[in-house]
Amino acid sequence: MTCGRAIEWRKKWARDWDQVRYCSDRCRRSRRGEQDQALERAILDLLGQRGSGKTICPSEAARRVAGEAREDWEPLMEPARAAARRLVAAGSIAITQGGHPVDPSHAKGPIRLKLA
Repeated sequence: MTCGRAIEWRKKWARDWDQVRYCSDRCRRSRRGEQDQALERAILDLLGQRGSGKTICPSEAARRVAGEAREDWEPLMEPARAAARRLVAAGSIAITQGGHPVDPSHAKGPIRLKLA
């Protein structure tokens, strides 16, 4: 719900599996804020400007939200990746590595975003 990662079944959740909404206590504590919504809008706007079949890096969305100075946008990289995972879960975009779609919950390293 917050980070966009897939929730893995855990034995301690067996009785309450239908009510599980967060993957961890950290996700439960952090709510989607204005910055998260701005990152999602920036991703969709950039992809819309690029056109069909083109990709962007999550850092482009972070730069659009925070500014061009590295110390401003670099802390937004993980929130930008989380915003991308939420958009994948909504069916709006796809995450790729090496030109191939990947599972956003397990993608490590550089990723690219494209319209679904």
